[in-house]
Amino acid sequence: MDEIYSVLKKVFGFDEFRDNQKESIEAILENRDLLTLLPTGGGKSLCYQLPALIKNGCAIVISPLIALINDQVFALQNLGIKADKVTSNQNSEENSKVIKSLLKGELKLLYLSPERITNDSFLDILSHVNISFFVIDEAHCISEWGHEFRNDYRNLSILRTKFPNITISAFTATATPKVIEDIALNLHLQNHLFLKGSFFRKNLILNVMQRPSNPKNYLLKFLAKYKNESGIIYTFTRKESEDIAKFLIDNSINASSYHAGLDKEIRDKVQDGFIKDNIQIVVATVAFGMGIDKSNVRFVIHTSMPKSIEGYYQEIGRAGRDGLISECLLMTNRNDMTRKFSLMSNLEEKYQILAYNKLKQMYSYTISTQCRHKYLAKYFDEEIKECDDKCDNCLNDSEMINFTKEAQMFLSAVYRINQNFGLNYVIDILKGSKNQKIIDNSHQNLSVYEIGKNKSKNIWKIVGDRLLAIEALFLGNYKELKLTSIGVEILKGNKDFFIQAHLVQIKKEISLKQDDFEVDKEIFNKLRAVRYKISIEENIPAYIVFNDSTIKEMSIKLPKTKDEMLSINGVGEIKFKRYGGKFLEEIIKISTRL
Repeated sequence: MDEIYSVLKKVFGFDEFRDNQKESIEAILENRDLLTLLPTGGGKSLCYQLPALIKNGCAIVISPLIALINDQVFALQNLGIKADKVTSNQNSEENSKVIKSLLKGELKLLYLSPERITNDSFLDILSHVNISFFVIDEAHCISEWGHEFRNDYRNLSILRTKFPNITISAFTATATPKVIEDIALNLHLQNHLFLKGSFFRKNLILNVMQRPSNPKNYLLKFLAKYKNESGIIYTFTRKESEDIAKFLIDNSINASSYHAGLDKEIRDKVQDGFIKDNIQIVVATVAFGMGIDKSNVRFVIHTSMPKSIEGYYQEIGRAGRDGLISECLLMTNRNDMTRKFSLMSNLEEKYQILAYNKLKQMYSYTISTQCRHKYLAKYFDEEIKECDDKCDNCLNDSEMINFTKEAQMFLSAVYRINQNFGLNYVIDILKGSKNQKIIDNSHQNLSVYEIGKNKSKNIWKIVGDRLLAIEALFLGNYKELKLTSIGVEILKGNKDFFIQAHLVQIKKEISLKQDDFEVDKEIFNKLRAVRYKISIEENIPAYIVFNDSTIKEMSIKLPKTKDEMLSINGVGEIKFKRYGGKFLEEIIKISTRL
């Protein structure tokens, strides 16, 4: 123990260990297999780096991203530790030099990508090395039940076969009990120690809100609190990443875009600038962040709903790694479910179902009224108390209003349409819509048709969201609403249903002019008429001008400036230059009549 604390202080500069660090280190030094689940910022790297310095031989660390490998190796070398890497980013001469050092016994840690470790020729090299232990970082990538499954990781089961006497230590920050079980099974861990840290990040403020009609302007207000502070803004698309970055730069904010479509040189420059505080804010797709070990990120913003709780938790984990208070803001609306689900159509059926279930769980988080921290912890099989005002739900705790009658109307409508339709369709029936689909299905003849016409669509959406949140309803595989036993009890009058007063008030306060992003058919058709006229004039198919989804988004958001128009999916600089003016002209005419 004296040696452990001596290395901790002399090499890493700490006096005490964080939760589960010392136990992990002891297990490795005792030659035990290990599986440690530590949330991002919990210090899992130290768990294997420190014993690697004490044990004889070289620790082989398998990590999924070159960026992550580079950061780790650079940091270790900066501490005077003999660590190196073999990656595809290095030329053969550079890799040969590292291998020579490895074979001479000069290294204490060697970092590799998972595909390297399953290469026969490299496995032969490792057979001549005094390996102290294997480390599998980001071990959740092994599991097909996880959110970042990688085939190369699945093949790491070969380690136990080729090196039966060398212990394996697996680490991850995000894993459900099923994923944990899959990791241990696939790696053939033997009599392993399992350690699990708490998922409660008490320094993170979690806030979820309906995406405002002008997200960019809201971002400016939010960022005013964080002048000269580092932060990450996660976007859904590459275009959105670039648009928001440009908008921030135009408003004198030091920001850069980052996504997989950029040249590697540009990505490396942005990442390096962010790490070195030369860039304040990175506006990125999920391609960014996994390899970033930056402690002073004060905020993480999501402009749309992530596709899984694991991904969300990992991304907000970039904030506050130094333990200081940091803020995590998630802006979302119902369309996020549809947009994310559309990306799953090319998956195999079993993975599509898995991905959709994860998406539904993420959606449930966004509409939940319980403590955000408690919800996240429970997802990862941990029970904690409420967060003591570290999330929007706990901060906004308010009186409850009885909405049992409205809930019964809603549930009755779901039941009478045989539980085969989605939320908006149910609301259309309650509101007495003359939607053609309702007429075709003869649902205008139902007793529940237009019984809710005196309530706004926003109120009915709140009712539907709350019923989903308390699991009185659940979403089927095609987003259709299904009754549960809880829903049946409410419908029969055996259980009351309440809504927090602040939710109704907030919804009224931020209610969008576009009725919560539902398209106005009249506006949509007017903009399609503009498109048709252009297509005739230029003798091109209408979709070449803008496709329907782009026109729909225009009709919802009604952009009135170039910047606002460029934020629309499908509108680039070239198309704006050619067609944007005519659409802006029509939108301005429409807006003056609203």
